[in-house]
Amino acid sequence: MRVVLQRVRRCSVTIDGVVHSSIGAGMMLLVGIEDADGREDADKLAAKIGKMRIFDDENGVMNLSVTQVGGEVMIVSQFTLFASIKKGNRPSYIRAAAPDVAIPLYEYFIERVAAECETKPQCGVFGADMKVELVNDGPVTILMDSKNLE
Repeated sequence: MRVVLQRVRRCSVTIDGVVHSSIGAGMMLLVGIEDADGREDADKLAAKIGKMRIFDDENGVMNLSVTQVGGEVMIVSQFTLFASIKKGNRPSYIRAAAPDVAIPLYEYFIERVAAECETKPQCGVFGADMKVELVNDGPVTILMDSKNLE
């Protein structure tokens, strides 16, 4: 499981010209799931995300978690995080999990992030054509892979 975590000032997801969800300051998570992923991958990433100290304390040092600052969380599925560009110029998405595998794990990940971050995440819609707008704060962008956390 892969996550691109971005600290944001604000973020929104628009579907068919209508804002589906939005948040203020907090973090936006793009989530990619592959066939080899399971609940343990979601558990590890959610636990790490909940404890990530990427928000400034009173001294301007990144020392606080999203929970400590009362931040919000946006979660958006993104199968393209498992794109392979080894051959040719057209990415292959063969490693991305099919919806029957990915959707239940994506929903479980949302539950785990909600518990770890002590907030109800806002979300995109799995498989929808979404327009995601955000203001990256910092910029702070962190790439995470559940297979490389230890």
